[in-house]
Amino acid sequence: MNILMMTNTYSPHVGGVARSVERFAAAYRRRGHEVLVVAPEFEDMPRGETGVLRIPAIQNFNGSDFSVVLPVSLLLVSALDRFRPDIVHAHHPFLIGATAVRVASSRGLPLVFTHHTLYERYTHYVPGDSPALQRFVIDLSTSYANLCDQIFAPSRTIADLLRRRGVTAPISEVPTGLDLAAFHGGDGTRFRTRYDIPADAFLVGHIGRLAPEKNLAFLARAVVRFLRATPTARFAVVGGGPSEAAIRAIFAAAGLADRLVLTGTLTGDALVDAYRAMDVFAFASQSETQGMVLTEAMACGVPVVAVDAPGVREVVRDGENGRLLPVEDEAVFSAALADLAGRDTAALEAMQRSAEKTAEAFAIDRCADLALGLYRQCLDREVQQQRRDETPWERAMRLITAEWELLKGVAGATGAALGIEDTPEQ
Repeated sequence: MNILMMTNTYSPHVGGVARSVERFAAAYRRRGHEVLVVAPEFEDMPRGETGVLRIPAIQNFNGSDFSVVLPVSLLLVSALDRFRPDIVHAHHPFLIGATAVRVASSRGLPLVFTHHTLYERYTHYVPGDSPALQRFVIDLSTSYANLCDQIFAPSRTIADLLRRRGVTAPISEVPTGLDLAAFHGGDGTRFRTRYDIPADAFLVGHIGRLAPEKNLAFLARAVVRFLRATPTARFAVVGGGPSEAAIRAIFAAAGLADRLVLTGTLTGDALVDAYRAMDVFAFASQSETQGMVLTEAMACGVPVVAVDAPGVREVVRDGENGRLLPVEDEAVFSAALADLAGRDTAALEAMQRSAEKTAEAFAIDRCADLALGLYRQCLDREVQQQRRDETPWERAMRLITAEWELLKGVAGATGAALGIEDTPEQ
């Protein structure tokens, strides 16, 4: 089938949504399907991409990693006429997500939406952030989901949350998978040598965007507690972003700047080397829908210490492949790190094997087959056959209806936002 994937973020952006789109697109192509990814233009984006259509956009909106898509040109229309998609898969409910609704409606195609993100946790990138804005974002994404034929939720927790929020469209759990082979290699010694980390140091690691929603100030303070009690330990942070300065400041104030390693963003073999060098992966984000870095770490045999949160509890099993902590408490987190550091070799190896076994359940081939099966269900539904038999008038009326529903969703979300004062449901 011809699969159209529409996303606000894509390479060279290194976030979870971009990686998800890339992995699924590659897996679909390996199975003989055609994929066209529609994404904004970014600075330093790859040149000569195959199967990717870039559309004009305003770069790095308000300091975020997002590009704001400009009004769609005839370039997209003509590209879709040539590609002739069978299904439209949106990865955001706004900006290019609205375009996805129009494309699906105008062409009589099923619309799938992956709810990758707890969007209300990201409103600090918008001027005038407030509980009302968070409520607006929740209601807008819920209204958008109900315009779709199928929702992909990265985890059971998120699927349950969407149902509680009023999503009535079919919801299926489809996590972003891993290319396990990509994480089977790696050389931890090479990473330690490159960054002057002693071979016998107990290395706590973290990988990801260094952004406020990742709860990194808490994580840094908790790791500082652990390092004070464990003189041979080190902390390696892989990634870049606005929270880097805060991490540096916390370690400098504690007098531990020499035991902090900040590498910047790593990719490919260098990223796998980083995972392989770690003794434990530390994670404190409360904004994830899946937490892809958790399964990446586990694919490299690295146990995880994490605070319980959506998208985390489906991966981390306390005492088996890491430690899942019920509360966000620096002392508790530090103690969990000390627990792993104090275990004997046999106990650690058992936990590492369990981590690797967990990662196998998230293999991209399994996840892609699940997604393709759901695409086929959408295509097989009687309503889709009816749409193919529509008259031009009926097709025009359906597009008008879709536009109206989009406007109603925005209006309803605005009304809900203006009528509340409390913090929205998390």
